This record gives sequence, C-alpha cells and structure tokens, in this order.
Amino acid sequence: MKNLDLNLLPHLQVILELRNITRAAERLQLSQPATSAAMSRLRRHFDDELLVRNGRTYELTPFAQSLVPLVDEAMLHIQRATRVRSGFDPATSEREFVIAASDYAAALIVGPLRGILREEAPGVSVDFVPTAKTGIQGQMADYSKIDLLVGPTGYQMQGASKQVFRDSFVAIADAGNPLLQQPRLTLADLASVPHAVGYFGEGISTPADKLFESRGMQRRVAAVVAGFLSLPLLVEGTDLVALVPRMLAARAQRGADIVVLEFSEGAEASLVEAMYWHPSQAEDPASVWLRSVVQRSCARLHELFPATSHPVTIGT
Repeated sequence: MKNLDLNLLPHLQVILELRNITRAAERLQLSQPATSAAMSRLRRHFDDELLVRNGRTYELTPFAQSLVPLVDEAMLHIQRATRVRSGFDPATSEREFVIAASDYAAALIVGPLRGILREEAPGVSVDFVPTAKTGIQGQMADYSKIDLLVGPTGYQMQGASKQVFRDSFVAIADAGNPLLQQPRLTLADLASVPHAVGYFGEGISTPADKLFESRGMQRRVAAVVAGFLSLPLLVEGTDLVALVPRMLAARAQRGADIVVLEFSEGAEASLVEAMYWHPSQAEDPASVWLRSVVQRSCARLHELFPATSHPVTIGT
C-alpha cells in the first residue's frame, strides 16, 4: 500500500467532521469535484468507504470513526510544527489565537484580556468560541481546533491544566420578587419557586444542580437556556430565580434591578475554572505567552466584579 499523500490530511479531517462532501468542499474552499476526487483517493488508500448513506444523511463507517482521533491528533502536531518559532514577540506578532470557553468565562475574561492585548500585543487577536455550540469538550482531539480551553475542573477535561480562578454560586431574583418578602429564606423555600436554569449538555450537572441533589431537593424548572449568561435577563422583571456564579451576578447587577441571595455556610456551591492545553504546547513561546495573559486576566476578576455589599442570606 502506498503512503498517504499528506496533502489529503486536511481533506480527511474536514470530511470526517462534517460527514458531507458538499459542506466539506465549502469549508475547504474547493470545488465539489475536487473534494470528491480527494474522497475517492482516500477510499482507495484505506480500502474503506469512510462515508455511507443512511437515508438523507451520511454516516461514518466504523473504520472511519476509529480514524477521527488519530487524524485530529496528526493535524494538531502538523499545525503546531508549522506555527512554532524559536521566539515569539507579542509586540510585533499578528497571530490569531482561539480560546474555547463557556459564555460565563468569556464574559468575565474578555475585558481584562483586551486591556493586556492593547498594551502588549496590538496586532494579536483572540477569538473566543463557545464550548457548548462547537462540541468541544476538552478531549485531546479538540486541541487541533483551539489554542486553549477555559473550563471548570471536575469534568475529566484532558490535557495539561492550571487553575485560574475560583467562584461560588449565588441565587438572583428581581428586586420585586415576592420571595424576598419572607423574613427568613431556606433552601427548601428557594427550591419551591420557579427557576431559570442553564443547560450545558446531556448528563452534565453544575455545582448548583448538585447543591439541591445532595439534599434530595428538586427545583421547579420553568425556563431552560444555554449557559449562564442570559439568566439575569430572564430573572429581571419576572418571578423567576436563578443560580449563577457570583461574579456574573455582580456584573449583571450593574445594569439590572436584581438582588443577590447568598448561601449560608455549609450550603455553598463552588466553581473552579482552569485553563487546559495540549502537552505539545507546553514550551511553545506563543502558547506560554497566551497562558500568561489568561492567568493575569483572571487574577483581576475579583477586583473587577466584587461581591454585593447587601446580600440576602439563604439558610439550610
């Protein structure tokens, strides 16, 4: 069997990801005949169909499914090898970095990060892509698409990592919510009112979810949205409550008439965020600099988003 033409690797990666020749041609900015020809060569090389029709769509063959992590890993090393330089000068670089992060983490980090870029690297750009919508889950193959991932600990994210900040959950409610008229609030009181909750994927429980689950309580879920960022907008002007990270609540309070409800000692739900990267990036000067920028940005978060000075406390 002849060796595979390495020029076909990008085609193979995109075809395996999109499972559609037409869409792959658009992504690769090639004609459909050219992409179909590449697909024919790949089929001959592997002696496998790779894609098979199932109704109106195509599915990967079992062999093609086994290729996905191998191809992603190979492309990652090729990309790293072609981008690595003996040195990296942020002041003159025009590098484009990609960071995967939740809406919550991106909303907090973007401000201080942009401030550092203006001072140190005016030609550098950093694009944030959402982990939920892109399907990035912190697996090794994901690093072929991104330079860095910022996400919570405790979810089996792969790669090298370093903690960057800690937050804790609070409940938020509109200032006119009748719940606030009660002289003393308990966790059971909070569970009994309608909630807006953030969704992060099938089977993924947040620390807020686990807080109620650990006490055998079930929230009254009245609205579900992707992520945390839009929850303050759903709460304002309604009878809904939501559990969100404290710094996001502090950010939301600047433009919304909402009240923060703190949990008493023993009922806290903590959230620890870390940055993750592929081990092959450990000594790459550009990657080292990017991680330092993210770490310095996160070091300012508690200063930028201080806790409210007049919280309502929820007892157990």
